[in-house]
Amino acid sequence: MTAPALPGWTHTYSGKVRDLYVPDTTQAAGAAVAERHGDVVLVVASDRVSAYDHVLEPGIPGKGVVLTQLSLWWFAQLADVVPNHVVSAEGPDVPAEVAGRAMVCRRLDMFPVECVARGYLTGSGLAEYRSAGAVTGIPLPEGLVDGSRLPEPIFTPATKAEVGEHDENVTLDQVAATLGRERAEQLRDLTLAVYGRAERLARERGVVLADTKLEFGLDADGVVTLGDEVLTPDSSRFWPADAWQPGRAQPSFDKQFVRDWLTSAASGWDRAGDVPPPPLPADVVARTRDRYREAYERLTGTALAL
Repeated sequence: MTAPALPGWTHTYSGKVRDLYVPDTTQAAGAAVAERHGDVVLVVASDRVSAYDHVLEPGIPGKGVVLTQLSLWWFAQLADVVPNHVVSAEGPDVPAEVAGRAMVCRRLDMFPVECVARGYLTGSGLAEYRSAGAVTGIPLPEGLVDGSRLPEPIFTPATKAEVGEHDENVTLDQVAATLGRERAEQLRDLTLAVYGRAERLARERGVVLADTKLEFGLDADGVVTLGDEVLTPDSSRFWPADAWQPGRAQPSFDKQFVRDWLTSAASGWDRAGDVPPPPLPADVVARTRDRYREAYERLTGTALAL
């Protein structure tokens, strides 16, 4: 998980997928960026892929480009819904070594919560529903199955997990206990507004947006701002609308090929054990790469060379 050295920038942090840098003002390139934009960070999306709280090998070629370019497209579609943190995504601000996969962004004071909107029931939400008839304390009708469309989208926040740990779903009241009731409700309303806009746009393009995870923070003026990535196959579940069929797992535009292989007999991996996952086979990598690219092209209507 080694982050590349970049001229004009100092590496400060690496997550499961992204590497963060700050301007190195002792170098001309870094000083110039700081002078142009002030307090910013460089967010670089790598080709790393994670599943079941493990970062896997090898990565998915071109994945970082898809994540960045799709985020930029969505930020533009949502600009009238909520401000975002993007300052620049091209030269001379972005080093040539990471062109296409990096964004210069305003530094935000991030809220310690994953803001999740669900319009369809699946994943951890389905597991909660099956055990309690509710998701993060929100009661749902009886008889729902995997892939069911909910009567209306719901806000189901989660705690932020460190690398190797798992997000935990929490209630709105728990978020309010940490951030205050007014702020918690503001994040809920913004999350559902973003989901509503994105769900309609995706549906027009033959794609079901089942759920999505957003991150917000405060900018230097105290304005709630959308940060991190947005509405990518890493942070959202996208399903082909023409194949949607409640009552079963849905085909998806993400790393489902990776998850399926890891949990199959072919991988030989024990998810409950202490041994890390084995390397991904070439066909799983290739099929996953194709799904990421297809997600971008279906949603944006433009081709992407990887």
